[in-house]
Amino acid sequence: MAGCRLARTQDNDVAEVVGMADVLLTVGTRKGLFIGRRRGGAWEFDESPYFNAQAVYSVAIDTRGERPRLLAGGDSAHWGPSVFHSDDLGRTWAEPARPAVKFPKDTGASLERVWQLHPAAAEPDVVYAGTEPAALYRSEDRGESFELVRPLWEHPTRSQWVPGGGGEGLHTILTDQRDPRAVTVAVSTAGVFRTDDGGASWAPSNSGVSAVFLPDPNPEFGQCVHKIAQDAVTPDRLYLQNHWGVYRSDDAGGQWTDIGEGLPSTFGFAAAAHPHRGDTAYVFPINADADRVPAGRRCRVYRTADAGKSWEPLAAGLPAEDHYGTVLRDALCTDGADPAGVYFGNRNGEVYASSDDGDSWQQLASHLPDVLCVRAAVVD
Repeated sequence: MAGCRLARTQDNDVAEVVGMADVLLTVGTRKGLFIGRRRGGAWEFDESPYFNAQAVYSVAIDTRGERPRLLAGGDSAHWGPSVFHSDDLGRTWAEPARPAVKFPKDTGASLERVWQLHPAAAEPDVVYAGTEPAALYRSEDRGESFELVRPLWEHPTRSQWVPGGGGEGLHTILTDQRDPRAVTVAVSTAGVFRTDDGGASWAPSNSGVSAVFLPDPNPEFGQCVHKIAQDAVTPDRLYLQNHWGVYRSDDAGGQWTDIGEGLPSTFGFAAAAHPHRGDTAYVFPINADADRVPAGRRCRVYRTADAGKSWEPLAAGLPAEDHYGTVLRDALCTDGADPAGVYFGNRNGEVYASSDDGDSWQQLASHLPDVLCVRAAVVD
Protein backbone atom coordinates (compact mmCIF):
# COMPACT_ATOMS: atom_id res chain seq x y z
CA MET A 1 0.00 0.00 0.00
CA ALA A 2 3.03 2.29 -0.14
CA GLY A 3 2.17 5.53 -1.90
CA CYS A 4 -1.60 5.12 -1.37
CA ARG A 5 -3.57 7.29 1.00
CA LEU A 6 -6.70 5.69 2.42
CA ALA A 7 -9.08 7.11 5.00
CA ARG A 8 -8.85 5.84 8.56
CA THR A 9 -11.02 6.62 11.57
CA GLN A 10 -9.14 9.85 12.35
CA ASP A 11 -8.44 10.97 8.77
CA ASN A 12 -10.19 13.82 6.94
CA ASP A 13 -11.77 15.16 10.15
CA VAL A 14 -14.48 12.51 9.94
CA ALA A 15 -16.63 12.75 13.07
CA GLU A 16 -18.52 9.75 14.37
CA VAL A 17 -22.20 10.17 13.56
CA VAL A 18 -24.67 8.29 15.73
CA GLY A 19 -27.29 6.46 13.67
CA MET A 20 -25.51 6.79 10.33
CA ALA A 21 -25.95 3.60 8.28
CA ASP A 22 -23.05 1.18 7.90
CA VAL A 23 -21.87 1.15 4.27
CA LEU A 24 -19.59 -1.15 2.29
CA LEU A 25 -17.64 0.56 -0.48
CA THR A 26 -15.81 -1.36 -3.21
CA VAL A 27 -13.32 0.30 -5.55
CA GLY A 28 -12.16 -1.68 -8.57
CA THR A 29 -8.88 -0.45 -10.02
CA ARG A 30 -6.37 -1.33 -12.70
CA LYS A 31 -4.37 -3.17 -10.01
CA GLY A 32 -6.81 -4.75 -7.63
CA LEU A 33 -9.93 -4.23 -5.52
CA PHE A 34 -9.98 -1.94 -2.48
CA ILE A 35 -12.72 -2.29 0.14
CA GLY A 36 -13.78 0.35 2.65
CA ARG A 37 -16.34 0.30 5.43
CA ARG A 38 -18.16 3.13 7.14
CA ARG A 39 -19.12 2.34 10.72
CA GLY A 40 -20.74 5.00 12.87
CA GLY A 41 -19.76 7.71 10.41
CA ALA A 42 -16.01 6.87 10.20
CA TRP A 43 -14.35 5.23 7.19
CA GLU A 44 -11.70 2.52 7.24
CA PHE A 45 -10.13 0.65 4.34
CA ASP A 46 -8.59 -2.79 4.33
CA GLU A 47 -4.81 -2.71 4.30
CA SER A 48 -4.15 -4.55 1.04
CA PRO A 49 -5.97 -4.74 -2.31
CA TYR A 50 -7.68 -7.98 -3.25
CA PHE A 51 -6.81 -9.54 -6.63
CA ASN A 52 -3.43 -7.84 -6.57
CA ALA A 53 -2.25 -6.75 -10.04
CA GLN A 54 -5.59 -7.72 -11.61
CA ALA A 55 -7.80 -5.16 -13.30
CA VAL A 56 -11.23 -5.20 -11.65
CA TYR A 57 -13.73 -3.83 -14.18
CA SER A 58 -16.97 -4.87 -12.45
CA VAL A 59 -18.28 -5.32 -8.92
CA ALA A 60 -21.76 -6.07 -7.59
CA ILE A 61 -22.97 -6.01 -3.99
CA ASP A 62 -25.92 -8.39 -3.83
CA THR A 63 -27.96 -7.66 -0.70
CA ARG A 64 -31.02 -9.73 -1.64
CA GLY A 65 -30.30 -12.84 0.43
CA GLU A 66 -29.85 -13.49 4.15
CA ARG A 67 -26.15 -12.75 3.72
CA PRO A 68 -24.76 -10.16 1.26
CA ARG A 69 -22.72 -11.56 -1.60
CA LEU A 70 -19.99 -9.64 -3.38
CA LEU A 71 -19.17 -10.42 -7.01
CA ALA A 72 -16.05 -9.16 -8.78
CA GLY A 73 -14.97 -9.40 -12.39
CA GLY A 74 -11.20 -9.72 -12.25
CA ASP A 75 -8.86 -9.72 -15.25
CA SER A 76 -5.45 -11.29 -14.76
CA ALA A 77 -2.84 -10.64 -17.43
CA HIS A 78 -1.62 -14.22 -16.86
CA TRP A 79 -4.76 -16.25 -16.09
CA GLY A 80 -7.34 -14.20 -17.96
CA PRO A 81 -10.74 -12.93 -16.78
CA SER A 82 -12.87 -14.57 -14.11
CA VAL A 83 -15.80 -13.89 -11.76
CA PHE A 84 -15.15 -14.28 -8.04
CA HIS A 85 -17.60 -14.22 -5.14
CA SER A 86 -17.42 -13.51 -1.42
CA ASP A 87 -20.00 -14.18 1.30
CA ASP A 88 -18.13 -12.43 4.13
CA LEU A 89 -18.04 -8.85 2.80
CA GLY A 90 -14.83 -9.39 0.88
CA ARG A 91 -12.63 -10.92 3.56
CA THR A 92 -12.29 -14.16 1.58
CA TRP A 93 -13.05 -14.93 -2.07
CA ALA A 94 -13.93 -18.05 -4.05
CA GLU A 95 -13.51 -18.83 -7.73
CA PRO A 96 -15.55 -21.61 -9.41
CA ALA A 97 -13.60 -24.69 -10.50
CA ARG A 98 -14.84 -24.06 -14.04
CA PRO A 99 -14.93 -20.59 -15.61
CA ALA A 100 -18.12 -18.85 -14.52
CA VAL A 101 -18.37 -16.98 -17.82
CA LYS A 102 -17.18 -18.68 -20.99
CA PHE A 103 -18.13 -18.37 -24.64
CA PRO A 104 -19.47 -21.62 -26.14
CA LYS A 105 -17.06 -23.13 -28.64
CA ASP A 106 -19.44 -22.70 -31.57
CA THR A 107 -19.43 -18.88 -31.16
CA GLY A 108 -15.76 -18.67 -32.12
CA ALA A 109 -15.34 -15.96 -29.46
CA SER A 110 -13.25 -15.75 -26.30
CA LEU A 111 -13.87 -13.68 -23.20
CA GLU A 112 -11.87 -10.46 -22.94
CA ARG A 113 -13.40 -9.16 -19.69
CA VAL A 114 -16.56 -8.88 -17.63
CA TRP A 115 -17.78 -5.29 -17.82
CA GLN A 116 -20.90 -5.58 -15.67
CA LEU A 117 -22.40 -7.72 -12.90
CA HIS A 118 -26.05 -7.05 -12.08
CA PRO A 119 -28.29 -8.81 -9.51
CA ALA A 120 -31.75 -9.03 -11.08
CA ALA A 121 -34.38 -6.84 -9.42
CA ALA A 122 -37.23 -9.37 -9.41
CA GLU A 123 -35.49 -12.79 -9.25
CA PRO A 124 -33.63 -13.52 -5.99
CA ASP A 125 -30.95 -15.88 -7.34
CA VAL A 126 -30.51 -14.40 -10.82
CA VAL A 127 -27.43 -12.37 -11.72
CA TYR A 128 -26.64 -11.00 -15.17
CA ALA A 129 -23.18 -10.38 -16.59
CA GLY A 130 -22.19 -8.16 -19.49
CA THR A 131 -18.99 -8.94 -21.34
CA GLU A 132 -16.53 -8.03 -24.05
CA PRO A 133 -17.10 -9.13 -26.79
CA ALA A 134 -20.56 -7.68 -26.22
CA ALA A 135 -22.75 -10.44 -24.81
CA LEU A 136 -25.24 -10.98 -22.02
CA TYR A 137 -24.99 -13.91 -19.62
CA ARG A 138 -27.52 -15.12 -17.05
CA SER A 139 -26.84 -16.93 -13.77
CA GLU A 140 -29.44 -18.68 -11.62
CA ASP A 141 -27.08 -19.52 -8.74
CA ARG A 142 -26.12 -16.01 -7.58
CA GLY A 143 -23.21 -15.68 -9.94
CA GLU A 144 -21.35 -18.98 -9.65
CA SER A 145 -22.15 -20.10 -13.22
CA PHE A 146 -23.55 -18.27 -16.23
CA GLU A 147 -25.21 -19.16 -19.53
CA LEU A 148 -25.01 -17.11 -22.73
CA VAL A 149 -28.24 -15.34 -23.73
CA ARG A 150 -28.05 -16.46 -27.34
CA PRO A 151 -30.84 -14.35 -28.94
CA LEU A 152 -28.89 -11.16 -28.21
CA TRP A 153 -25.59 -12.73 -29.29
CA GLU A 154 -27.27 -13.81 -32.53
CA HIS A 155 -29.11 -10.53 -33.11
CA PRO A 156 -29.37 -9.78 -36.84
CA THR A 157 -27.63 -6.42 -36.40
CA ARG A 158 -24.59 -7.85 -34.61
CA SER A 159 -22.38 -8.04 -37.70
CA GLN A 160 -22.69 -4.24 -37.92
CA TRP A 161 -21.73 -3.49 -34.32
CA VAL A 162 -18.45 -1.57 -34.14
CA PRO A 163 -16.25 -1.56 -31.03
CA GLY A 164 -15.89 1.74 -29.21
CA GLY A 165 -12.58 3.19 -28.12
CA GLY A 166 -12.56 0.95 -25.05
CA GLY A 167 -13.71 -2.17 -26.89
CA GLU A 168 -17.04 -3.76 -27.75
CA GLY A 169 -18.48 -4.08 -24.28
CA LEU A 170 -21.94 -4.72 -22.90
CA HIS A 171 -21.53 -2.38 -19.95
CA THR A 172 -25.05 -1.64 -18.63
CA ILE A 173 -27.82 -4.00 -17.51
CA LEU A 174 -31.14 -2.83 -16.05
CA THR A 175 -33.90 -5.11 -14.77
CA ASP A 176 -37.43 -4.32 -13.67
CA GLN A 177 -38.82 -5.10 -10.21
CA ARG A 178 -42.31 -5.31 -11.73
CA ASP A 179 -41.50 -7.77 -14.51
CA PRO A 180 -38.53 -10.19 -14.62
CA ARG A 181 -38.95 -10.56 -18.39
CA ALA A 182 -38.03 -6.92 -19.02
CA VAL A 183 -34.29 -6.32 -19.42
CA THR A 184 -32.47 -3.33 -20.92
CA VAL A 185 -28.81 -3.39 -21.94
CA ALA A 186 -26.38 -0.92 -23.47
CA VAL A 187 -23.47 -1.79 -25.74
CA SER A 188 -20.55 0.32 -26.87
CA THR A 189 -21.08 1.17 -29.69
CA ALA A 190 -24.27 -0.64 -30.70
CA GLY A 191 -26.59 1.36 -28.42
CA VAL A 192 -29.56 0.33 -26.29
CA PHE A 193 -31.42 -2.97 -26.71
CA ARG A 194 -34.46 -4.18 -24.80
CA THR A 195 -36.35 -7.43 -24.30
CA ASP A 196 -39.86 -7.84 -22.89
CA ASP A 197 -39.96 -11.63 -23.18
CA GLY A 198 -37.11 -12.71 -20.95
CA GLY A 199 -34.42 -12.51 -23.61
CA ALA A 200 -36.13 -14.48 -26.39
CA SER A 201 -36.13 -11.41 -28.63
CA TRP A 202 -34.41 -8.02 -28.56
CA ALA A 203 -35.18 -4.67 -30.18
CA PRO A 204 -33.03 -1.54 -30.52
CA SER A 205 -34.27 1.28 -28.25
CA ASN A 206 -32.36 4.33 -29.43
CA SER A 207 -34.97 6.66 -30.90
CA GLY A 208 -33.96 10.25 -30.17
CA VAL A 209 -30.33 9.47 -29.24
CA SER A 210 -27.89 11.10 -31.63
CA ALA A 211 -24.77 9.51 -33.10
CA VAL A 212 -22.91 12.65 -34.16
CA PHE A 213 -19.92 10.63 -35.35
CA LEU A 214 -21.91 8.73 -38.04
CA PRO A 215 -23.00 9.92 -41.51
CA ASP A 216 -26.60 9.36 -40.38
CA PRO A 217 -26.74 10.90 -36.88
CA ASN A 218 -30.07 9.20 -36.07
CA PRO A 219 -29.63 5.48 -36.82
CA GLU A 220 -31.75 2.67 -35.43
CA PHE A 221 -28.64 1.34 -33.67
CA GLY A 222 -24.95 2.20 -33.50
CA GLN A 223 -25.08 4.93 -30.85
CA CYS A 224 -22.17 5.11 -28.43
CA VAL A 225 -24.11 4.91 -25.17
CA HIS A 226 -21.83 5.27 -22.17
CA LYS A 227 -24.20 4.59 -19.24
CA ILE A 228 -27.90 4.36 -18.28
CA ALA A 229 -29.43 4.81 -14.81
CA GLN A 230 -32.96 3.98 -13.70
CA ASP A 231 -35.14 6.38 -11.70
CA ALA A 232 -35.85 5.23 -8.14
CA VAL A 233 -39.56 6.06 -8.13
CA THR A 234 -40.57 5.75 -11.79
CA PRO A 235 -38.85 2.62 -13.20
CA ASP A 236 -39.79 3.50 -16.80
CA ARG A 237 -37.81 6.74 -16.45
CA LEU A 238 -34.20 6.27 -17.54
CA TYR A 239 -31.25 8.65 -17.70
CA LEU A 240 -28.65 8.14 -20.44
CA GLN A 241 -25.15 9.55 -20.81
CA ASN A 242 -24.11 9.30 -24.43
CA HIS A 243 -20.93 10.02 -26.37
CA TRP A 244 -22.13 13.63 -26.62
CA GLY A 245 -25.60 14.04 -25.19
CA VAL A 246 -27.52 13.46 -21.97
CA TYR A 247 -31.02 12.05 -22.40
CA ARG A 248 -34.13 10.94 -20.53
CA SER A 249 -36.74 8.36 -21.46
CA ASP A 250 -40.14 8.16 -19.79
CA ASP A 251 -41.20 4.94 -21.50
CA ALA A 252 -38.39 2.50 -20.64
CA GLY A 253 -36.28 3.51 -23.64
CA GLY A 254 -38.93 3.69 -26.33
CA GLN A 255 -38.17 7.37 -26.95
CA TRP A 256 -35.38 9.58 -25.65
CA THR A 257 -35.39 13.36 -25.03
CA ASP A 258 -32.32 15.58 -24.77
CA ILE A 259 -31.88 16.98 -21.24
CA GLY A 260 -28.32 18.29 -21.59
CA GLU A 261 -29.14 22.00 -21.43
CA GLY A 262 -27.58 23.56 -18.36
CA LEU A 263 -24.56 21.25 -18.25
CA PRO A 264 -21.08 22.62 -19.02
CA SER A 265 -20.58 19.71 -21.43
CA THR A 266 -22.81 16.88 -22.61
CA PHE A 267 -19.86 14.52 -23.06
CA GLY A 268 -19.15 12.12 -20.22
CA PHE A 269 -19.19 8.51 -19.17
CA ALA A 270 -20.99 8.15 -15.84
CA ALA A 271 -24.63 8.41 -14.77
CA ALA A 272 -26.30 7.38 -11.51
CA ALA A 273 -29.75 7.80 -9.97
CA HIS A 274 -30.67 8.71 -6.41
CA PRO A 275 -31.72 5.50 -4.60
CA HIS A 276 -34.92 6.99 -3.12
CA ARG A 277 -35.84 10.31 -4.70
CA GLY A 278 -37.62 10.35 -8.02
CA ASP A 279 -36.45 12.68 -10.81
CA THR A 280 -32.97 12.86 -9.24
CA ALA A 281 -29.82 11.80 -11.07
CA TYR A 282 -26.10 12.56 -11.23
CA VAL A 283 -23.55 12.92 -14.05
CA PHE A 284 -19.88 13.90 -14.26
CA PRO A 285 -19.31 16.05 -17.38
CA ILE A 286 -16.07 15.73 -19.35
CA ASN A 287 -14.65 18.50 -21.57
CA ALA A 288 -14.82 16.58 -24.85
CA ASP A 289 -14.11 13.24 -26.48
CA ALA A 290 -10.79 14.71 -27.63
CA ASP A 291 -10.10 16.33 -24.23
CA ARG A 292 -11.02 13.81 -21.56
CA VAL A 293 -10.67 15.86 -18.40
CA PRO A 294 -13.42 17.28 -16.15
CA ALA A 295 -15.47 19.98 -17.85
CA GLY A 296 -13.70 23.30 -17.42
CA ARG A 297 -10.97 21.37 -15.58
CA ARG A 298 -13.17 21.49 -12.50
CA CYS A 299 -13.95 18.43 -10.38
CA ARG A 300 -17.73 18.70 -10.24
CA VAL A 301 -20.67 16.32 -10.04
CA TYR A 302 -23.89 17.68 -11.52
CA ARG A 303 -27.29 16.79 -10.09
CA THR A 304 -30.80 17.19 -11.43
CA ALA A 305 -33.78 17.08 -9.07
CA ASP A 306 -36.40 17.64 -11.77
CA ALA A 307 -35.66 14.88 -14.29
CA GLY A 308 -33.22 16.98 -16.32
CA LYS A 309 -35.08 20.28 -16.60
CA SER A 310 -32.22 21.89 -14.66
CA TRP A 311 -28.81 20.94 -13.29
CA GLU A 312 -26.75 22.15 -10.33
CA PRO A 313 -23.01 21.70 -9.74
CA LEU A 314 -22.02 19.93 -6.53
CA ALA A 315 -18.62 21.20 -5.44
CA ALA A 316 -18.43 21.58 -1.64
CA GLY A 317 -15.35 19.70 -0.47
CA LEU A 318 -14.10 18.85 -3.98
CA PRO A 319 -10.82 20.26 -5.36
CA ALA A 320 -11.13 23.91 -6.38
CA GLU A 321 -7.96 24.04 -8.50
CA ASP A 322 -7.49 22.73 -12.04
CA HIS A 323 -8.28 19.03 -12.04
CA TYR A 324 -7.67 16.26 -14.57
CA GLY A 325 -9.29 13.16 -13.05
CA THR A 326 -11.65 11.52 -15.53
CA VAL A 327 -14.55 9.51 -14.05
CA LEU A 328 -15.32 6.33 -16.02
CA ARG A 329 -18.78 4.90 -16.68
CA ASP A 330 -19.00 2.64 -13.62
CA ALA A 331 -17.01 4.86 -11.27
CA LEU A 332 -20.00 6.92 -10.04
CA CYS A 333 -22.64 5.33 -7.81
CA THR A 334 -25.07 5.77 -4.95
CA ASP A 335 -25.84 3.58 -1.94
CA GLY A 336 -29.18 2.80 -0.30
CA ALA A 337 -28.83 5.13 2.68
CA ASP A 338 -31.13 8.02 3.50
CA PRO A 339 -29.75 10.64 3.04
CA ALA A 340 -28.05 8.93 0.14
CA GLY A 341 -24.36 8.32 -0.14
CA VAL A 342 -22.87 9.32 -3.49
CA TYR A 343 -19.40 8.14 -4.53
CA PHE A 344 -16.98 8.50 -7.41
CA GLY A 345 -13.43 7.55 -8.27
CA ASN A 346 -11.23 8.84 -11.07
CA ARG A 347 -8.24 7.97 -13.18
CA ASN A 348 -6.01 9.95 -10.82
CA GLY A 349 -6.66 7.23 -8.23
CA GLU A 350 -8.82 9.47 -6.03
CA VAL A 351 -12.09 8.44 -4.37
CA TYR A 352 -14.65 10.94 -3.06
CA ALA A 353 -17.77 10.37 -0.98
CA SER A 354 -20.84 12.34 0.04
CA SER A 355 -23.18 11.27 2.83
CA ASP A 356 -25.79 13.98 2.15
CA ASP A 357 -27.11 13.36 -1.38
CA GLY A 358 -24.07 15.07 -2.93
CA ASP A 359 -24.35 18.40 -1.10
CA SER A 360 -20.86 18.03 0.42
CA TRP A 361 -17.88 15.77 -0.21
CA GLN A 362 -14.80 14.30 1.42
CA GLN A 363 -11.82 12.55 -0.10
CA LEU A 364 -11.50 8.94 1.02
CA ALA A 365 -8.45 7.86 -0.97
CA SER A 366 -5.70 9.17 -3.22
CA HIS A 367 -2.84 7.71 -5.27
CA LEU A 368 -4.70 4.47 -5.93
CA PRO A 369 -4.30 2.79 -9.30
CA ASP A 370 -6.60 3.92 -12.12
CA VAL A 371 -10.18 3.62 -10.72
CA LEU A 372 -12.40 1.55 -13.03
CA CYS A 373 -15.57 0.99 -10.98
CA VAL A 374 -17.10 1.98 -7.66
CA ARG A 375 -20.00 0.25 -5.87
CA ALA A 376 -21.51 0.91 -2.44
CA ALA A 377 -24.37 -0.52 -0.37
CA VAL A 378 -25.82 -0.32 3.12
CA VAL A 379 -24.94 -3.51 5.02
CA ASP A 380 -25.83 -4.81 8.47
